[in-house]
Amino acid sequence: MKCARDSMLLYAVTDRAWLRGQTLAQQVEAALKGGATCVQLREKDADDGFFLEEAVQLAALCRRYKVPFIVNDRADIAVECGADGVHVGQDDMAVSDVRRITGNGMLLGVSVRTVQEAGEAVRCGADYLGVGAMFPTDTKSDAGVVSKETVRDICRAVNVPVVAIGGIKRHNMAEFAGLGLSGFALVSAIFAADNIEAECRLLRALAEKTVAT
Repeated sequence: MKCARDSMLLYAVTDRAWLRGQTLAQQVEAALKGGATCVQLREKDADDGFFLEEAVQLAALCRRYKVPFIVNDRADIAVECGADGVHVGQDDMAVSDVRRITGNGMLLGVSVRTVQEAGEAVRCGADYLGVGAMFPTDTKSDAGVVSKETVRDICRAVNVPVVAIGGIKRHNMAEFAGLGLSGFALVSAIFAADNIEAECRLLRALAEKTVAT
C-alpha cells in the first residue's frame, strides 16, 4: 500500500496523559472533526486485551471519518483490529519482521533520525517516515533533537512522505517551511488542548500553509 502524501498532513498521535475525564475515543473524534488526517494509537503500558479493545474502537472511528488508523509498534494488534498500518521505531520490531506479519497491504511507518536510517527503512519497505524529535519533548524524553537540515536532507533522499514529530506546536510549525515535509505528527499540541477540535482546525490550516511553501 502506498501512503498518500495528504494523509500525513495532520497526524494525531494519542497519549492518555491528557484525558481529563474524557475517553480516548472522544478526544480522537474531536481531532478528526477538526481535520486530523491520520491517527496513531500509542499505548506503551496497556495490557494486550485493553490495547486490542481500544484499537478496535478507534479503527472503526477512523473508518467513519475515512482517515488511516495506525497502531504503534504492535503489528499483531494492528492486524487483529483491522488497522490501516503500523508504526515502529528504531528500537522496536525490525521492518522486515513487521512486513512478514502484516503483508504488503498495510501501511508501514518508521521513525528515523538520520539519512542513513531513512534510506534503510525505505529499502526495507517503509511507506512513510517520522523524523524527530524536532524539539525537546516530555512525550519521549530519550529522543535526541534532529536538525532541520537533516530533515531537509531526508526529504530529498527518499521518495516516501516524511512527517516531523517532537515538540511541534502552533507557534513553531512555520519554521519547517521549505524542507519538503508532507506533514506533522503531533501529540500534546492536539491532545493537551482545551478544545481539541478547534485546535486541530488551526493546526491543519498552519500545516497546509507550511507544506505548500
